[in-house]
Amino acid sequence: MRQRVVRVAVLAVAVALVLFAVPLAVLVRSAFFTQERGDLERAALGAALHVGPQFASGDQVELPANLTDGQVGVYDLKLRLRAGRGPGAADTATRAAGRGVVVDGQIGDELVVAVPVTSSENVVGMVRASVASSVVWARVILAWLLMTALAVASLLAAILVARRQARRLSMPLEALSAASQRIAEGDLAARAALSSVPEIHRVAQTNNAMVSRLTTMIENERHFSSNASHQLRTPLTGLQLGLDAALENPPADLYPILLTAAQQVRDLYRTVDEVLALARLGSDQWLVAAPLPVSQLMGDVESRWHGALAAEGRRLLVNIEPDLTSREVPGSLVTQILNVLIDNALRHGRGVVTLTVREMSDALAIDVIDEGSVAMKSAELFDRGKSGGDGQGIGLALARSLAEASGGRLVLSRRSPATFTLLLPGDTVHNARPNELSAK
Repeated sequence: MRQRVVRVAVLAVAVALVLFAVPLAVLVRSAFFTQERGDLERAALGAALHVGPQFASGDQVELPANLTDGQVGVYDLKLRLRAGRGPGAADTATRAAGRGVVVDGQIGDELVVAVPVTSSENVVGMVRASVASSVVWARVILAWLLMTALAVASLLAAILVARRQARRLSMPLEALSAASQRIAEGDLAARAALSSVPEIHRVAQTNNAMVSRLTTMIENERHFSSNASHQLRTPLTGLQLGLDAALENPPADLYPILLTAAQQVRDLYRTVDEVLALARLGSDQWLVAAPLPVSQLMGDVESRWHGALAAEGRRLLVNIEPDLTSREVPGSLVTQILNVLIDNALRHGRGVVTLTVREMSDALAIDVIDEGSVAMKSAELFDRGKSGGDGQGIGLALARSLAEASGGRLVLSRRSPATFTLLLPGDTVHNARPNELSAK
């Protein structure tokens, strides 16, 4: 790119110089020859002033020196050279001046100007001034050489400026290309440097915004995959354990086992629908997605987790303040968060698991309590990939990200007994609206 910019700039300057220099060279030549003719005419007129009225009768003429760079001669009416320098016999220009007119022209290799000398309105002689054409051409050529030197200097300056501008234009584009190459190779952290050139600056900004958006989309896809697998693992595990147990020791009556498996499959379908519903919506819409009354949501959660906890010899209790039973909350969002917290209590806690729905200031609080304790540091508890047991460290990080992205909060409110509290903004809870992506 740099070479192309330089070539275009140099070509443009060269064309401009040619278009300007050729007419200027012609004008310079014409100006020098016109100036020289004027100088010759002034020299001839100056010499004519020294010709006295008795010139025709033989009076001698004394011409001053250095009237011109060429020759000045005085001729009588017989066309003979009487003073100064010039051809011995008058030439055509001098004879024409004898008729009382000023004559100029080029004779041979000389520029010639002839003027008449008058006395009492009568022509008594002629003055001829001349200079070699080569003298004028030497001046013209010198001027042309100076013009050529200026043109060459201008062209060199144009090359230097073009190279500098080409470097200024190409460097940010080269950096943008290098950043794009790194991105294409998988380095999504690469960003193009901004430029002082407004157009390139906007291109770099647009490129960076595009890469940031793509990075976010890829990260969301990655997180969605891990989040979905985490949320589906528990119902799938329960279903597999139940079926494996039935295969190892087939009971006489398979109906209860099939009924439980069917319920677990329905829970699995519901979990898939809820995860997909949240994935299709932006985080700014989560709080108004699939609103459900608190009593219905807690009933669904209780029916989903009662069997899993009972299988471990543990109980699930649900406490709802009386005036909150009909309060609507975003069903898909709260269900996924509670699933994570109850699964965490099942895996890492002990004793009775209690769900409490209460009103706290201008927020709705849902507590998930078990009789165990939390030993991990608070700073690491919600970090993705950190786990206090044999888990993958996804659940609590997912629950907190769901809560915070939608404007709520998830906190560890007590270490022993282990108590996690989900806080939902009160105004959003009161104004929850149906959504076309409600859980099926």
